[in-house]
Amino acid sequence: MTRRTVRLTMAQALVRHLCSQFTEIDGGRVPLFAGVFGIFGHGNVTCLSEALEAVQDRLPTWRGQNEQSMALAAIGFAKAKRRRQIMIATSSIGPGALNMVTAAGTAHANRLPVLLLAGDTFTNRLPDPVLQQVEHFGNPTVTVNDAFRAVTRYWDRITHPAQIMQSMPQAIATMLDPADCGPAFIALPQDTQELAFDYPVEFFEERLWTIPRPRPDRKAVADAAVLLKTAKRPLIIAGGGVRYSGAGEAVAKFAADRGIPVVETIAGKGGLTHHHPVHCGPIGIIGSTSANALAAEADVILAIGTRLQDFTTGSWTAFSREARFISINAARFDAVKHRALAVVGDALEGVAELDAALGSWKAPAGHLPHAKALFAEWDALLDEHQAPTNAPVPTYAQVVAAVNRAAGETDTLIAAAGGIPGEVAKGWRVKAPNSFDLEFGFSCMGYEIAAGWGCAMAQGTPGALAGTPIVMVGDGTYLMMNSDIYSTVLTGHRMIVVVCDNGGYAVINRLQQFKGVPGFNNLLTDCRIADRANPPHVDFAAHAAAMGAASRRCESLADLEAALEWARGNDRTTVISIATDAYAWVPGDADWDVGVPEVSDRESVHKARAAQEQIRSRQRAGV
Repeated sequence: MTRRTVRLTMAQALVRHLCSQFTEIDGGRVPLFAGVFGIFGHGNVTCLSEALEAVQDRLPTWRGQNEQSMALAAIGFAKAKRRRQIMIATSSIGPGALNMVTAAGTAHANRLPVLLLAGDTFTNRLPDPVLQQVEHFGNPTVTVNDAFRAVTRYWDRITHPAQIMQSMPQAIATMLDPADCGPAFIALPQDTQELAFDYPVEFFEERLWTIPRPRPDRKAVADAAVLLKTAKRPLIIAGGGVRYSGAGEAVAKFAADRGIPVVETIAGKGGLTHHHPVHCGPIGIIGSTSANALAAEADVILAIGTRLQDFTTGSWTAFSREARFISINAARFDAVKHRALAVVGDALEGVAELDAALGSWKAPAGHLPHAKALFAEWDALLDEHQAPTNAPVPTYAQVVAAVNRAAGETDTLIAAAGGIPGEVAKGWRVKAPNSFDLEFGFSCMGYEIAAGWGCAMAQGTPGALAGTPIVMVGDGTYLMMNSDIYSTVLTGHRMIVVVCDNGGYAVINRLQQFKGVPGFNNLLTDCRIADRANPPHVDFAAHAAAMGAASRRCESLADLEAALEWARGNDRTTVISIATDAYAWVPGDADWDVGVPEVSDRESVHKARAAQEQIRSRQRAGV
């Protein structure tokens, strides 16, 4: 029997295969790959763009302004879709590809699926060295695309057109694996893209992918139940895995039925609403007084879907040395951290099986009321710091509160780096599940506006909320990457951007001075400038207007509230700027282990070093 084949170039076959992949969201069948962010150039413009142009009705291509930002937009889309649908980002060879390395690191750290397709040099090497090629004298097989090996879950270079038949299913399976989820990178040499090959028609048959829910080992569940039953002061830490598993309601019910307070990681914030009966605040270095007090008291901690990053654990000073951990996690690598009793499996399945194994056990009757009393104290502290005053410049906390009040129930707050993450992690009162995106796994400056574009693309589609993305950035982040304001105007994807202008990198200035170093090169007033008496000021509203956005500059909280109401009625992206205080912060933080000089001529550094050694003396052992 003759095998049926179709003759296509490798680029054409790759694109046709991508178009034949589907997934299921909320019972409906949708394309697994929702679209492509692309900047065409040397290495992807002649072959890959030819293939993409032919299928633009099924796999839309969106023109990016910067390779890094379009890949970050793909991450924002993946977060909004809770890893159930994937965007692609494609670049030319050389600098275009390398611009995506930072975004790949962001996706890798946050365990998010993005498919990265970059052009590459010639496999036959006949025209070498080609434009944008970086030559490695001792190894001609190495190109700049090898840089992606360190920041991707799956990496391949296609040197023969048949190889995509083995590579692409593996790349997709990796991106959809709850334990291994992360970015996949495929290098596409120019001469391989152009080659024709007789592909079997089976390679293009439609396939419906489902995200697996691995069940945990029964003995591990039984052991976890035995340990949890010993707890007098149990605590649940809900991480991002709770959200991606769709386990938020199950975790909340489990906690309510068992009388266990729930605190949230940065990635887990938004799994529960702020006023949920078991919610007790964010934990860790940018956490709440309530959650950190509960962590210090806890004797058994049930960590669900979290990698226990230092901002969650206070560099492992937030818990007593005697506390025991149970970790439910799809990734074995995360589940075994810090001597945890590992329950390796899907969060939803793991919680259900642990619940069944516990029988009628409940935490002591007064434990959850005690936790909620601590949370009420935290809420009152937030109110105190967020209340308007007569100060000439508002604080971050006051601005966050104003934006929070103006936000609709299903609007999504997006932030990533600088001083805003701490203030929104503490002070943003989540109104609807999954309406909060704080990228702090990588803390990537520049993520925010790009991710707002990706989130805006997702809004209203299956598996995503229908509200408006609200992006909060500092002036430093805005100056680093803002071109996707123009992208949203160009494509008609609407968002609101609030720029808090505090004159530089204020939060890192806070850390610098807290550890004994004078303010240096962070705030604009502390860096080298031509005219110190009259430093130039960026008019962010005017800059955004030049890119086609609606914009307004605010002088007060009252102006901000009026501008937010105006922005909600606009038919395009709106950028609002407001000056904010560079020195006022909401308290509640846990300790953080950072490097402080062991020797210095400054007495302030000596004191900071002594304080840092005190922090380290309280750390739990890592093994």
